[in-house]
Amino acid sequence: MDALNDFGLENWHDFEVGSRREVVSLLRAIAEKNQLIRMLVQGESDVCVTSILAVDVDAGKLILDRSINPEQNQRIVQARRISFETSLDKIRILFASDAVRDTTHDNAPALELALPATMIRLQRREFYRMSTPVSNPVRVTIPIPFDLGGGNAVLPLSDISCGGVCVFDNKFILGNTIGKNYENCRIELPDIGMVATTLQVRNSIDMTLLNNKANRRLGCQFHDMSRASAAAVQRYITRLERERNARIAGLS
Repeated sequence: MDALNDFGLENWHDFEVGSRREVVSLLRAIAEKNQLIRMLVQGESDVCVTSILAVDVDAGKLILDRSINPEQNQRIVQARRISFETSLDKIRILFASDAVRDTTHDNAPALELALPATMIRLQRREFYRMSTPVSNPVRVTIPIPFDLGGGNAVLPLSDISCGGVCVFDNKFILGNTIGKNYENCRIELPDIGMVATTLQVRNSIDMTLLNNKANRRLGCQFHDMSRASAAAVQRYITRLERERNARIAGLS
């Protein structure tokens, strides 16, 4: 297995960084910019947000901050595979480890793993995210499983890419289980048409808005999307980008 398969996407080998010097450079840049890293325990809906405390090249180790949850830390060190996801200068970075161990750093508990041999630096255009219009919201209809009450939820999107969407769930209908699939979802793209897909929850963030109302933002990945639907999503993103560029240029 490798970092590509951990995230369930294919054709990423063209974006694999195999040079040790470049891997170290990426890790140090992530650390210097204090970028948060999502740590996913493979085989579980279990996500921890961490950050890099040190890149020890001589020892070949990467030192990470621990979870505030002791039970989660135990699951992390017992896991056979851990996947990591972050971003650097708006470029998605992925890597993985077969073993994460307890350690200390500056006399405080921490986690350590071997420096990854490879990383994925993903900057494909098709995963470029575009915010959806506030004036003409894009909505997704999601069939709700019986264990969550049944029926359909119609929810607005925050942004869209050819890899997935970000959904606003202000009534907390969907839950926040990472890895959960919602099948037969339908997204109505203005002037383009309806596309169908399975949505898999990849991350969840609960927020308090300026009016003190709570909201949940779910990052969802497309699964089992047809080529026709994927092409429709790309056309919609292209149209949004053209409209944005026209506004910037003062043409609309």
